[in-house]
Amino acid sequence: MNAVNDFLALIDSYIGGGTWFVFLLLGTGLFFTIYLKFPQFRYFKHALRIVSGKYDKDTDKGDATHFQALATALSGTVGTGNIAGVALAIHLGGPPALFWMIITALLGMTTKFVEVTLSHKYREIAADGSISGGPMYYMKNRLNMKWLAGIFAFATIISSFGTGNMPQINSISNSVYSTFGITHWVTGAVLSVLLGIVIIGGIKRIVKVTDKLVPGMAFVYIIGVLAVIFYNIDNVIPSLEQMFLHVFTGTAATGGFLGATFAFAFNRGVNRGLFSNEAGQGSAPIAHAAAKAHEPVSEGMVAILEPFIDTILICSLTGLALVSSGVWNEKHDNTFQMASMKVFDKVYDDSNKVDSDKLHNFVIGEETIGYFDGNLNVVDGEIQNPVSVWHNRSIAENVKVYTAENVTYTGEVMVKNGETSANGLIFEGSSLLSSAPLTIEAFKRSYFGIYGEYIVTIGLLLFAFSTAIAWSYYGGRSVTYLWGVKYVVYYRILYVAGFFFASFMDTTIVWTFSGIAIAMMTLPNLFGILMLRKEMKSTVNQYWVDFHENNPKDKVLK
Repeated sequence: MNAVNDFLALIDSYIGGGTWFVFLLLGTGLFFTIYLKFPQFRYFKHALRIVSGKYDKDTDKGDATHFQALATALSGTVGTGNIAGVALAIHLGGPPALFWMIITALLGMTTKFVEVTLSHKYREIAADGSISGGPMYYMKNRLNMKWLAGIFAFATIISSFGTGNMPQINSISNSVYSTFGITHWVTGAVLSVLLGIVIIGGIKRIVKVTDKLVPGMAFVYIIGVLAVIFYNIDNVIPSLEQMFLHVFTGTAATGGFLGATFAFAFNRGVNRGLFSNEAGQGSAPIAHAAAKAHEPVSEGMVAILEPFIDTILICSLTGLALVSSGVWNEKHDNTFQMASMKVFDKVYDDSNKVDSDKLHNFVIGEETIGYFDGNLNVVDGEIQNPVSVWHNRSIAENVKVYTAENVTYTGEVMVKNGETSANGLIFEGSSLLSSAPLTIEAFKRSYFGIYGEYIVTIGLLLFAFSTAIAWSYYGGRSVTYLWGVKYVVYYRILYVAGFFFASFMDTTIVWTFSGIAIAMMTLPNLFGILMLRKEMKSTVNQYWVDFHENNPKDKVLK
């Protein structure tokens, strides 16, 4: 299994994980921002009016209101990335990574505007009378590239499992087990039943759930994150300085954090920002295609709000909470993951400048450090060899080795090239944290104290569950495009089954394969919207002509 995952990870590193891919996404957003004269700023207020229903007509065709379509699309983007993804970006790139997440979202607002407008314009009515849309329809109906549309639709189905399904329930079950001690399969069984009840009802039931779930979960989470920020109010200004003053210089080593270069902060911030709001991926247009509208541009304007809410609002607040609480560069007691652990062949002290500089160069890839080969001699849980344990990009302290029965271990542990399978042994100690555990620590430093953990866990549960709901719809519409409506029921059964089994299985390969599928979705979508750039501009111009004819008293953008 490791060999398969390594092979897929290698492919993903050249496709979705390559620097060229990041620049392609950013470049597309920047191009359309200039080409359409900064629509994310000029149309923002108008988008709020549209989503409020001010310009709705009884003759508008669709299965959902503007707000319901926005809520469904947001339920697919507001997920574990807002809790775990921001923490991972800061863990890897330091506070400046958050700045690049914000810049990415600003450009992504335009990309969403374009892809949703074009997808909505070429949507179709399915055999069951429901609206079916997405990038595959403009690829087929406008570009006449059915083969490209097929690749996109198939990749969307794969991504629905690898992005919206299996990793989401895996994160939920792990978090619920950690906080409440509930067995993984029990969590999976209960939520699988709930998921089945929601998605079998199709888009009309989905929007009824998401238009209530999304605002509610966002409100609860924002209250929690504000409690962290106000509790650490004295650190807010210094935190903002760390985010913005070191944008082009990178973050120096501080505490257990060993520093990050500008390039690394930029790469991590952009990467997490793009995959948090999914701008350019082509997933959200599938949800927006169901919106009731008499022309496509208005729904495209509604989509402008998505990256703003997802990244500029929720991700920024999470990042500020992480930095102001001080947890991001501190070492915390935790159980080590073998995939994030190495054993060095000598003792390093990160409080010593010489060692700290060497470790910093190792982190940024400019220097190598020798790995330990041989057997670790462990007595009463303590390693006797003159080595250092590296975990989560930091030198671990107070390392102890335990058996599966939580008894201190005495014996030998085989290590090859710095890595060990541990053979059922458990390594614990103090090291930096990343992802959801880091956010949990931040929430504990608030007015809620230790109960802050419950807010993160419940937030993660609701965010991830709503993401699973939205992606079931994306996958179902793709099945409709490829094989017809009658096969959607079989897809939904497989989707619910995968959701259950992933609650207690390793989804590493699924995550990796999903990265490839995301690139297979994104590349055709970016190609398509760039090909239709002139049509996009003319469609927007015609929208304003028609709008002012029908609303002569409305002075917007006159």
